[in-house]
Amino acid sequence: MNTTTKTPSKGLATLSILTAASLWGVIGLWNRRLMAAGLSPTSIVAIRNFGCMLLMSLFFLVKDRSVFRVDRRHIKYFLGTGVISVVLFTVCLFTCQKLCSLAVSSVLLYTAPSFVVILSAILWKEPVTKRKVVALVLTLVGCACVCGVFSGELTATAPGILLGLGAGLFYAMYNVFGRYALAHYSSMTVTVWTFLIAGPVSLLLLRPAELLPAFSGTPGLWMIVLGLALFSTTLPYFFYTWGLSGMEPGRASIISSVEVVVTAAAGALVLGEPMTVLTAVGVLCVLAGICILR
Repeated sequence: MNTTTKTPSKGLATLSILTAASLWGVIGLWNRRLMAAGLSPTSIVAIRNFGCMLLMSLFFLVKDRSVFRVDRRHIKYFLGTGVISVVLFTVCLFTCQKLCSLAVSSVLLYTAPSFVVILSAILWKEPVTKRKVVALVLTLVGCACVCGVFSGELTATAPGILLGLGAGLFYAMYNVFGRYALAHYSSMTVTVWTFLIAGPVSLLLLRPAELLPAFSGTPGLWMIVLGLALFSTTLPYFFYTWGLSGMEPGRASIISSVEVVVTAAAGALVLGEPMTVLTAVGVLCVLAGICILR
């Protein structure tokens, strides 16, 4: 079993989670380009996960092949992180975004910290402290402000709401399955095996007819795919899993809510999306929640 990765200190764990969330926060910039080229959300999910698997596999075939050695009895943990927490999560989220506004899907996704705090209390008897509750409320309110809940711009359907809640639950489950896997393996092994499972399964979502028109009609699209797979998938999952090895899942999930802040900032700075007063208040609420946990 591979357990060689050094567990980070609390400070480094927090920095690692913040880095992961920041890299996830700009995923929309890559997706916008890929969708504009004609790729569907499901095809993007397939390309993203399979591309991530290839990058990780090539790197560790050269650097450290020990990450590929796991006990067959523990494959169930990686089926959890790979199929449930990566594939099903992205399918639910992308489908929710089709049925509801992006604001609704974002708010529903960030019910994930609530699920994590509740599951952690049940599974590992982690205390639900006043500090956690205050931080959780602040981040939920902050996410709602950033996503436009209080501006009356939301649209939702019942199936969309259920899918959004499913996305939040599946997103939260990465912390659960990941913690069980980290009891036996290094963060590198857990991340690699997550995508050794998620990559091939995601290919079931691919629409091959979209590929040739998209890549032939948009020169340099491979660079966008590489950016998505490397900077907004491979690296953040490594950072998040390493940070999770040195921090309670509930705390890690709440801190990762900074992703919403980064998404709002990226939208304003790169895409010219408006930054309203409510958005600014939401950003401050999320940052305040994170500071409380620190």
